[in-house]
Amino acid sequence: MASSGDVKYPAVGGPSSVVDNVAAEASKASDEFRDLKGTKATPSGTTRTGQQLTHYHSLLYSLLSWERPRATAISFASVVFFILAARFLPLLRWIFKFLYISLGVTAAAEGAGKLILNQGLTSSFRPRKYYTLPKETVEGILEDLEQLSDFFLIEFQRILFAENVTHTAAAFVAAFLSYWLIKIMPVWGLSLLGVTIAYLGPLVYISNREIIDEQIAEIQELLNAQANHAKELANQQTTRATGLVKQYANNYSTKAHEYIGNRRSASPEVPKAPAVKVEPASPANVQTTDFPEAPKTEPVAATIEFEPEAATSTEKEPLLAL
Repeated sequence: MASSGDVKYPAVGGPSSVVDNVAAEASKASDEFRDLKGTKATPSGTTRTGQQLTHYHSLLYSLLSWERPRATAISFASVVFFILAARFLPLLRWIFKFLYISLGVTAAAEGAGKLILNQGLTSSFRPRKYYTLPKETVEGILEDLEQLSDFFLIEFQRILFAENVTHTAAAFVAAFLSYWLIKIMPVWGLSLLGVTIAYLGPLVYISNREIIDEQIAEIQELLNAQANHAKELANQQTTRATGLVKQYANNYSTKAHEYIGNRRSASPEVPKAPAVKVEPASPANVQTTDFPEAPKTEPVAATIEFEPEAATSTEKEPLLAL
């Protein structure tokens, strides 16, 4: 029988083990963030128009695909905290409060130093050269802003012009739901819902990829079957309509030919006049003896006497005697 001294109890970790675990997790998280920053490179793929993608395509894909879970979880918690802080915390008031307190303290220290020590306390901490942003840092920030703007513009156009029909349909559903949810939800609530779906949606898909792929394949087969059935029905209806049109056209054509034939048979035939052959007239034989002989002497004018006509008119007697 074993004595009580042989019994071993599990060692209980003290504060040092907790600190070590926290330090190890922090080191792993920093390594993942470093690796995530290393994925910030322009991908080899292009759009349907042949344009080059931005490095934010690979960065956001690596972030939202949970390839580095610690970095993704920390970024998700940071975005959620920022949304909640902007809603429930008076951040703008805190900023102004920090400004007036810091400026008041520096002004009071400078004035008190000149009064007591004949030397300002704040001015004694003044650096020899004021801090400025290096040119490389400014150019890097501007380049990142340009790449980020191009990322949103390219993705919006790819969705708008249906480069991927599934993505376009998903964006349609999201926009439709947002249109109705904005009426009953505040902006911060809708933003929180969108961020949660953007981060946790890929995680749910990765965890249940096989089941979701099977369901998607079944839905696609069903849609393809319905599309083929509708296409067959449309072809049948088109063939039937074409046959009916041809039949009606043939019937009307036959009736038109019959009507034209009946009209021709009913109209009397006009007898044709016999052709008369007209022979050309031969020129007549004209001789000089057929014309009178021209006079050789000039004609003499003859005087003509006119006799007065007998008076035939009789005077009329007046009807009434005066």
